[in-house]
Amino acid sequence: MAEAFDEIKVAFVCLEESVQAVAATIHDSGEVPERYIRPEIDADPVIADAGSYTLPTIDMSRLINPEFSQEELAKLGSACEHWGFFQLVNHGVDQVLSQQIKADVSEFFSLPLEEKSAVAIPPNGMQGFGHHFVFSKEQKLDWVDLLFLATRPVEERSLDFWPKKPSTFRDTLDKYTTELANVTEQLFRFMAEDLGVDHEALLGTFKGLPQSVRINYYPPCRQADKVLGLSPHTDGIGMTLLLHVNDVQGLQIRKGGEWFSVQALPGALVVNIGDVLEIITNGKYKSIEHRAVINPEKERITIAAFHSVHLPCTIGPLQELGDPRYKAIDGFEYTKGYFTAKLEGRRYLESLKL
Repeated sequence: MAEAFDEIKVAFVCLEESVQAVAATIHDSGEVPERYIRPEIDADPVIADAGSYTLPTIDMSRLINPEFSQEELAKLGSACEHWGFFQLVNHGVDQVLSQQIKADVSEFFSLPLEEKSAVAIPPNGMQGFGHHFVFSKEQKLDWVDLLFLATRPVEERSLDFWPKKPSTFRDTLDKYTTELANVTEQLFRFMAEDLGVDHEALLGTFKGLPQSVRINYYPPCRQADKVLGLSPHTDGIGMTLLLHVNDVQGLQIRKGGEWFSVQALPGALVVNIGDVLEIITNGKYKSIEHRAVINPEKERITIAAFHSVHLPCTIGPLQELGDPRYKAIDGFEYTKGYFTAKLEGRRYLESLKL
């Protein structure tokens, strides 16, 4: 996705304001600036009781064990088809490495603003520290600071935006994202088996497994019911793997017209299907709308790893999966359309249906 952005040059407005700094400024008064207040929250469907749904859990160790593989594969297929989200446990990512990336990310966001700004997103840029999907100085803003970096392929990295503090950050991120890429490739192969398609046909669109990370810092807000950490959206890629850096929850997904909260399991990766995979699977797998809400007392930090398409490519349904329900589209055109459509639910994905 970062590669496509460099080619397409979608115009973003560069903002110097840090939400973390805003949150610190208003800590005593609790008065949220008008630009962050989201009146549409009150008009959204009532959030379902968190206990009314249980997000599916997939065990990677069972997927790769011949004795349990078929049973777990059926669970994986059902999760992708009916939920578009699942929690992946026993995924094989080194626990020491996971703890180190959590520590490094937390330390980066604890740095003074001027040090974080050394890797700020430039005007009309995408990589670095700052904000995404800001198209005007009048629009409402999400209550989040982010660090966005292209991580794979290695030659696409812009190391000028990779923080030098903490000193272990670059090496840790390199190792962590490499392990995530291996997990993602395994999942794609199991998904191909579930779909009954050749795994090379499915993986072909994701050749080389282009990858980027969005590291999110959601400051606490006393008026948490008036702000959003991340607007309702779907991910315009193939698959996302999300790691909670701390134990503060905030992810919500829309199911049955209502929002409900995801309770992330300790050590699990929360995996979701992106728009591209819904298109390729001809709608069998679902890309689900989700958002992030804010905790009134505690910060929330997450690392989202996006696995995107190989460009140039054509994105369209696999022939083996029946009459196409989505139009085939050039990868660059698709990416430009996703960004220019802004972060507005499933609107862009729906526009590609036949």
